[in-house]
Amino acid sequence: MTLAASPIRFPDAASRPVMTRRAWWLVVLNFLVPGSAQVLAGDRRLGRFGLGSTLTLWALALVAFVVWLFWPTVLYTVLSTSITLWILAAAALFYAVLWVVLTLDTLRLVRLVKTAPSARPWVALLSIAALVAVSGTAAYGAYFATTTSGFISSVFVAGPTEPPIDGRYNILLLGGDSGPDREGMRPDSMSLVSIDAETGQAVTIGLPRDFVDFPFDEDSPLYQVYPEGYGSIDGCEVDVCQLNSVYTEVELKSPDMYPNAVAEGSEPGIEGMRDAVEGITGLTIQYYVLIDMQGFEQLIDALGGIDINVETRIPIGGDEDNNGVDGWIEPGQQHLNGYHALWYGRARYGVAGGDYERMQRQHNLQTAILQQFTPANVLTQFQAIASAGADTVKTDIPQSMLGYFVNLGMKTKELPIISVALTPENGVDSAEDPDYEYVRQLIAQALIPPTEEPAEG
Repeated sequence: MTLAASPIRFPDAASRPVMTRRAWWLVVLNFLVPGSAQVLAGDRRLGRFGLGSTLTLWALALVAFVVWLFWPTVLYTVLSTSITLWILAAAALFYAVLWVVLTLDTLRLVRLVKTAPSARPWVALLSIAALVAVSGTAAYGAYFATTTSGFISSVFVAGPTEPPIDGRYNILLLGGDSGPDREGMRPDSMSLVSIDAETGQAVTIGLPRDFVDFPFDEDSPLYQVYPEGYGSIDGCEVDVCQLNSVYTEVELKSPDMYPNAVAEGSEPGIEGMRDAVEGITGLTIQYYVLIDMQGFEQLIDALGGIDINVETRIPIGGDEDNNGVDGWIEPGQQHLNGYHALWYGRARYGVAGGDYERMQRQHNLQTAILQQFTPANVLTQFQAIASAGADTVKTDIPQSMLGYFVNLGMKTKELPIISVALTPENGVDSAEDPDYEYVRQLIAQALIPPTEEPAEG
């Protein structure tokens, strides 16, 4: 068939069946291969531009898919930089506008008045639906990219990467809790997550807040003040000399110990906590993550809640004798919103087991978050998550490491998390002359992967 005889470009305008079939072809082609309708029936220059843009997009998508299959870290790294995200946002806006122009031009080419009356509303409806689906998706992609860029810039620093040590990345997790009855912020929950840099296997080490007399490495500024352990000789500069007091003391009393902390995306108090935990565990900590517990509530809500198997009745509010309790989290399988998840992890008074039982609950929360928060619910609620995260999370993880940790986190998600319990049941009494050599032995045993015993010769 010659082009001159083509019913697409030179239809019999007097035949409603021909014009109707032509209309359906043009609308479908515009949806499947934007620009092709113009090449076949309209302005060829516009059509070639639209078709070329479409093929370029498909080629880039194919390249991204291949990179994701074979080198996922590379793709995640590229997509987690602010510059790339702004380029993607500009490209998405370009395609959104282009598809609007192509769809409106396709409707012009269709010549609805020449089609069968019964087909006209359906042709128009399909065109509008395609316009909303394609251009709307591109516009949302631009919005998503700019929001992500803002979130990354506000939370993650632009700093150098750190290599793994003995094949592992050690990240200090701090749950910050400031209240009207406290002078400054004091970490209410502390744990160290050690992740195998290749397999993603994670080991979580729950740190009781009432550790006492813990040592500092000799290169720590705090070692000069407490060479025999924190507060072990003449006490300390705050009312209680225990692990979570280090943040308060350094931040309020001796911030000059860590003069470069703020410039490096941290705080003096956080650096003091880093030195304290390194002294207790014997591990070098590359990065920290500080989570504001009030913002944690918003974060859980943004993700639609969390499923937890509650083993014991948990009070909301109240004191050691459960006076003034505002409510209870009942035992059993529960879907907790942010408020109740916060109290599930925070409640200490009026609960059997005290701090140690609370450490286990916080470990349960970390495990549940890792297992239940999927890319699907993150994408659908991203604006709320980004808003909550920007006000909730502080970290010194650099933007350049995000792609690597995203890929590593996906591996971690598929493996069971090993937990090290530094509790009396495991031979550790954190408040009464703890044996830190024994603590380090427990941690070392958890970090060493099991090996096959050599065969007897």
